[in-house]
Amino acid sequence: MRGIAFVGFKKSGKTTTVEAVARVLKERGYRVAVAKSMHADFDREGSDTWRFSKVADAVLVRANDTDALLFNAKDINALFSMVSADFLLLEGFKSIQHVPKVICARNEEDVRELNDGLAIAVSGVIASAGGDEVEGLPVIDATKEPERLADLVEKRAFMLPNIDCGLCGFECAEMARMIVRGEKTTKDCVVLSQKPKVAVRIDGQVLPMKDWVQELVEKTIKGMLSAMKGYREGRRIEIVIRDD
Repeated sequence: MRGIAFVGFKKSGKTTTVEAVARVLKERGYRVAVAKSMHADFDREGSDTWRFSKVADAVLVRANDTDALLFNAKDINALFSMVSADFLLLEGFKSIQHVPKVICARNEEDVRELNDGLAIAVSGVIASAGGDEVEGLPVIDATKEPERLADLVEKRAFMLPNIDCGLCGFECAEMARMIVRGEKTTKDCVVLSQKPKVAVRIDGQVLPMKDWVQELVEKTIKGMLSAMKGYREGRRIEIVIRDD
């Protein structure tokens, strides 16, 4: 799954930009997911779902207009692991450091403030004023040239594992910046490029693991199984845990 964040301050055109890119990518046959970061509580205190969430691990909602699953993810990785798509478009998430970004800006000051070395383009309100470039970044008006912005996303979106394993010699944030600068590619990410010795999939989604975690899982499982009657060494051991 490839990811990209559309970051900007309030009223900068983030939603319009994400919507335009998502529509083009869908028309091209991709599966598209959108994640939105909110700075307010999603579930109103005192509501039925809020009360249920205090006594349940997850709450399912069936409404006239949509369905929803309400739950508390432990971290960003756990949240994104719920998604199965070709592209994950993030609205907000300014602090995220393992995906490239499109800055949705109101003015040049916004661009300077939000550019953390992960930006690949500028869009949003500022694009309607014209201009080809800001701070060395191409300016693309998503309302007039959605295909051009989608082309860029299609070409340059990526998502690193965000586990800072150190196998490549860098943390994910620095590796992401080097990929954006063209100095590295996702093939330089050891976790993404190599075939892991131990692979864990949860509902089909791979759970990235550092080398020492893989070794721990391998030795623990083999240690337990070796004490069982009928165990034999094998080139491939498969364990499936069903929760249904």
